[in-house]
Amino acid sequence: MRYVVVGGNGFVGYHLVKELLTTGENIVVLDTLRPKADIQDKIVYQEMDIRNQKAVDSFAFTPDDVVVQLAANQYHVKVPQGEKAMHDYFFGTNLVGTQNLLVSMEKQGCKNMIFFSTDMTYGKPQYLPVDTKHPQVPFGYYGASKKAAEKVCRQYREKGFNITIFRPRMILGPGRLGILAKLFRLMDYNLPVPLIGKGKNCYQMVSVFDCVQAIIKCVEHGIPNREYNLGSDNPPTVYELLHDVIYDVGSHSSLIRTNGKMVKTILAGMGHLGISLMYREQYEIADENYILDIQATKDELGWHPQYNDKDMLYSAYEAYKGAGN
Repeated sequence: MRYVVVGGNGFVGYHLVKELLTTGENIVVLDTLRPKADIQDKIVYQEMDIRNQKAVDSFAFTPDDVVVQLAANQYHVKVPQGEKAMHDYFFGTNLVGTQNLLVSMEKQGCKNMIFFSTDMTYGKPQYLPVDTKHPQVPFGYYGASKKAAEKVCRQYREKGFNITIFRPRMILGPGRLGILAKLFRLMDYNLPVPLIGKGKNCYQMVSVFDCVQAIIKCVEHGIPNREYNLGSDNPPTVYELLHDVIYDVGSHSSLIRTNGKMVKTILAGMGHLGISLMYREQYEIADENYILDIQATKDELGWHPQYNDKDMLYSAYEAYKGAGN
C-alpha cells in the first residue's frame, strides 16, 4: 500500500506525513508547495496543481494507492475580493481539483480516497448536536465548494470507489494561526478581547493530531463509504475557554461581551467595502452553539479525540510565541 497525500505539504498533510513516516509507510506527496526541510529527504514529492487535468494525469496511480485529498483553498490566506474571484478561488481547487483526481484515478484503476471536507457544508445548525444527516446549507463559497466536491465523491462511490468523507470543525495545531493571531496579539498587549455575542455558546474545535489519527483509523477500517464528523469532546463555552486561556498565559486582557447581531452587521458592511476582518463563514456562526455529533466516528472507526479545546488553544498560543511574536 502507498499513501498519495494530495496537499501533503499543507497544514494537516504535513502532520499526517510526519506520523506516517514513524511507521515506515510508503508516501508520495503531490502539492504546489515544496516540502519542509525535516521531511523533504524522506518522501517522494511531485509538484502538481490539481486544477490542471493534464498535470494530474501525469501521475501514475496504482490500484493499491490510498489517496488522501487534503488540498484545498481556505480562509487562512488572503482571499481575493469580488464574487467571481472568490467563487473561482474556492471552486477551482476544492471542486475541480478533486474531480480531476477522481477522473485520473478511475483511468488507472485506483479507487480508494479519503476526502477532507468541512463542517461549513452544514451552514447554521438547525439542531444539536449536528450529525452527518443534518441538511447541508452552506452560506459561503468555501462550504459550497466542499459540498459540491462531496457530491462528486458520492457519484464515484456508485462507480465502485471507496471514499470516506471527513467533516472537521475548526482545526488547530502547530503551523496554523489564521484569525487566532489577532486574538493572541490582543492578549499579548493586555488589550480587551471583544466577543461576537455574549460568549455563552460552545464553539467546538478539533486538533490536527486527532485529524491525523482519524485518517489512520479510516485506513485500518477499510475506508468506509461514509461521512464522519471530527470535533472535540465536551467543548466549554467561548467565554469560559477564552477566560481560562487568558489567565493561563498570564495576560490581563478582559473579555468584552457584545451584541452579536450588531457586530455581524458591521462586519458584513466592512466586507462589502472590501475590508474583511473576518469572512461571513467565520463570523456568522461565531455566537451560535455549534457542536458536531462525533459518536458515529467513535463507534465505527474506534477514534476518540485526545485533545480538548483549552489545550488546543493554549498550544496554539505557545506556537505563536515560539514563532517570535
